[in-house]
Amino acid sequence: MSHVLPEALISTEWLADHLSAPDVRVVDATWFPPTAGRNPRDDYDAAHIPGAVFFDIDEISDTNVSLPHMLPEAAKFASKVRRLGLGNGHKVVIYDRNNFMASARVWWMFRHFGHRDVVVLDGGFAKWQAEGRATEDLPPMRRDRHFLPHVNTALVRSFDQVKAALDNDKIQIVDARSAERFSGKGDEPWPVKHKGHMPGALNVPFGELITAQGTMKSPADLKARFEAAGLDFSKQVITSCGSGVTACVLALGLYLTGKEDVSVYDGSWSEWGNHDEAVAVQD
Repeated sequence: MSHVLPEALISTEWLADHLSAPDVRVVDATWFPPTAGRNPRDDYDAAHIPGAVFFDIDEISDTNVSLPHMLPEAAKFASKVRRLGLGNGHKVVIYDRNNFMASARVWWMFRHFGHRDVVVLDGGFAKWQAEGRATEDLPPMRRDRHFLPHVNTALVRSFDQVKAALDNDKIQIVDARSAERFSGKGDEPWPVKHKGHMPGALNVPFGELITAQGTMKSPADLKARFEAAGLDFSKQVITSCGSGVTACVLALGLYLTGKEDVSVYDGSWSEWGNHDEAVAVQD
């Protein structure tokens, strides 16, 4: 069964067939949480899909705030992606090495800054490699490409907006963290004052949207998982997680079911868990 909004996801077969197309640009967006003790740049340098550039979500971020990898200003994003050779008129294909963890984040970032022709590689680098497809270890030659941002504010939410949403019965908050972290029993990778979750939030751990083969589940299965958590598809959704990365996997999963009125809480628990005005509940 095809996804309702299939333009967000492409297959390894499609990419292999279009890798040399003049308008296709490939991006390695691999990122590891601080607890992993791995440098994604090392993995990229060792092997990546031919022509892929490395997108560092910690570098292409607002480095003037204490919160991790928050959205940068539009001018900074445009400048950084321009230097990566990514611009208007390109079909941007994003992959990572760990279950959509950051490829979905970068997909969301491009959409936030107005670039609609952006897709995620289903199955990521693991599927590409398992199929014996070509890789290289040298970065591509790249030319600056004009990128004109058009910010879509509907895709992102701030602390104050999320706090207000808690009292709005037309909005639901869905948390992508593990059940242990959601309940307040597990440790957070970022230093926080309080654990748990927002009052009324639903929990859909992001990994539960992904098949054992590392591809995104069918739209019917995605919808069933969200509904099992209590999601009402007629309401607006704000997704959250630890630091705004895996929340984007939920946003991608919802988009693939046809639901577009989804925004991401950029600060997520790294902000909420330290904010003096935040309410956290445990169960």
